[in-house]
Amino acid sequence: MQQVNECFIKVKKDCLKFILSQETKKDKFKNKDKMIKSFLIPVGLWIVKKINKKKPLIIGLAGGQGSGKTTISSILSIILKKYFKLNIFVISIDDFYKTRKDRKLLSKNKHRLLLTRGVPGTHDIDLMLKFFKKVKLKNFKNLAIPKFNKAIDDRYKKSLWYKLKSKPDVVIFEGWCVGAKAQTNKQLKNPINPLERVYDQNIEWRSHVNNQLKTKYKTLFKQLDGLLYLKAKNFNILRNWRLKQERKLWVQTKNKKNLKIMSSGDVINFMQTYQRITQQMFKDALKSSSIIMNLNSNHQIEKIKFKK
Repeated sequence: MQQVNECFIKVKKDCLKFILSQETKKDKFKNKDKMIKSFLIPVGLWIVKKINKKKPLIIGLAGGQGSGKTTISSILSIILKKYFKLNIFVISIDDFYKTRKDRKLLSKNKHRLLLTRGVPGTHDIDLMLKFFKKVKLKNFKNLAIPKFNKAIDDRYKKSLWYKLKSKPDVVIFEGWCVGAKAQTNKQLKNPINPLERVYDQNIEWRSHVNNQLKTKYKTLFKQLDGLLYLKAKNFNILRNWRLKQERKLWVQTKNKKNLKIMSSGDVINFMQTYQRITQQMFKDALKSSSIIMNLNSNHQIEKIKFKK
C-alpha cells in the first residue's frame, strides 16, 4: 500500500492534466483519484512485475468501442514512465488499418462491407507482425509506425507517422478486437442485427471476418504477454459511449474540411459491424484476459479482477 501511495503522489498531477485534456464541457470524468489510485496504479504494478529485461513486454488492452481504451492506456503510460522510469510505447490496432485505397479494393474483390474500417480483415496484419518482430530485435533500430486519421478515414502521410527511437520496456497494444476469438460456423448462421440481415444474406462478409480471426489474427494475438479487458455492461451502453466519442472528435478537430466524422445514424450503422465480435468478447475475454476491469453505466471502473 505504501508503494501505491508514493506512486499516486508522484503521478497525480500529470494524470489529472491528461484527463482534463480529454474532457469536454458536457463530458466530465468522475472519481478521478479513485480511478488512478485504486485501479490503474495496481495494474501498473502488475505490469512491472512481468517485465523481462531481454525483450519488451507486450500487453494487449481490449474493450468495446468508446469504452475508454485510449484514456486507460495513456494514464498507464504516465504511471509507468513517471514513477517506474520505464520506456513505454502505446500503439492502437486502429493505426494499422489498411489504407482507404486498399479497403476499396478489398470491398470490390471480397465484400462491399469491407470498405468500412474496423473488423478483422481491414487491418494490415503483416505490418503489425513486422512491428512486433522488429521491436524485439537485439540490435533495435529506429522504427516508423503508421498513424491513422479517423477524421479522414485514412492514414496520415509518412512524415507524420510515429517515430520509435529506442527499444521500449513495455508496448501497450490497444484495440476493440485485440484478443478476439473466432466463432463456430453454427454461431455465424443467424444474423444478429439489420446490417447482417440486409447486407450479408449469404454470410460471406461475416465468414470472411471470422476466418481472419481463425488464422492471421490468432497468430497476431499470440504475440501478447497479457491482456487487459475493459468490460462494459452491454452493447447498448457502448453504442451511447461511441456517439459521445464522435461528438468529441468533431469538437477537437479544428480543420473540418473533408471530414469523415459520422452522424448519429452513421455511428449506429457502423457499430453494427462491431456487434457480433464485441458480444462474443463479453464471454471469451472473461476467460482469456489477465485483468478484467468492469465498467459501470457512468463509464467508470467499478471493480477490477486480477486472474491468477
